[in-house]
Amino acid sequence: MKKSYKIDVDCANCANKMEEAARRTPGVKTAVVNFMTLKMNVEFEDGQDPAAVMEQVRKNCKRVESDCEVFLS
Repeated sequence: MKKSYKIDVDCANCANKMEEAARRTPGVKTAVVNFMTLKMNVEFEDGQDPAAVMEQVRKNCKRVESDCEVFLS
């Protein structure tokens, strides 16, 4: 399953950090952050609950870039 999420981040380098943090989250198959459109596209591994995985993605992103935001709704 693939989903797209709106994000708020200040710079391209921070977006790269968010992308890497999302990719390393268990349950995420692939993640791509586009700084220009402020979107994060996530593909989930089979059988994963996207809502639960994205809560962890959000936490991981906040660890690498505290002022970023991932809008889950």
